[in-house]
Amino acid sequence: LRDILEKNMIKSMTGYGKAECQIEKSKYCVEIRSVNGKGADVSLKTSLIPREKEVEIRKLIAQKLTRGNIDLFINKESISIDGDKQINKDVLKGYLAQIQELRSECSEFSKIDDTSLMSTLLRMPDVIESKKDELSEDEWNTLLKAINDAIDNINSFRCKEGESLYADLTEKVSNIEKYLQEVAQYEEERISQIRDRINNKLSEIKADSDGNRLEQEIIYYIEKLDINEEKVRLKQHCNYFRETLENEENPGKKLGFIAQEMGREINTMGSKANHHEIQKLVVKMKDELEKIKEQSLNIL
Repeated sequence: LRDILEKNMIKSMTGYGKAECQIEKSKYCVEIRSVNGKGADVSLKTSLIPREKEVEIRKLIAQKLTRGNIDLFINKESISIDGDKQINKDVLKGYLAQIQELRSECSEFSKIDDTSLMSTLLRMPDVIESKKDELSEDEWNTLLKAINDAIDNINSFRCKEGESLYADLTEKVSNIEKYLQEVAQYEEERISQIRDRINNKLSEIKADSDGNRLEQEIIYYIEKLDINEEKVRLKQHCNYFRETLENEENPGKKLGFIAQEMGREINTMGSKANHHEIQKLVVKMKDELEKIKEQSLNIL
């Protein structure tokens, strides 16, 4: 199983990847999350990527992750006391000058001690400001490496999920094949029931009938309800589903189409069944197929 997965890169579209890097006195945490989607819908939920680099990052993610609704998050956290904060001296001097002026004009302000005054000033708007988030080329390369590491990690996560999907889907296809085999035991009984029902109806109305003609009508009726072609096609679709899952790269969309064809054969079989036990088996096959369709939507 592992060799098949590694060879054909069967992956889930659902995944999570994380990586970190340090740039000067700040730690950058990169997270990528994805769920299933029809195409590659990439959202950059961060302001830390330079605008001129956004197109590059979108292309990188779309190329490496192929498909899904994908969100990229980058958080910046200070790892030192001063971090990336600094005092705007001009703003602070402006506030201090106004306070000194008020002290000379109002005796109440002269009662405020210097410690309290400084604490208040440091909380005033725009006194403490963050350093610019602009990254140098070397710093950007460091962050880019972390982004690539996060992409690699989400790909690893997708592979692990793909392994579970592979096991689950092959089990459900095998269940459909098992139910399909069980149908055969009721087909002879079904023909006998059809024959008995027609004869009973004739007996009820006490009608005389030509034996040869009656046999021809019964054969014609049974042929209309024959499900051999549906059984053969359903078996072929199951084989094709399994082959596609094992041999093709990124088979998600194709598996969805094959599942639709499987559904047509199962539905036709149900409409022709004319036997309660076969109908039960058809319902079981439909239940397995619905789970297959749901899981296939999450395969890359």
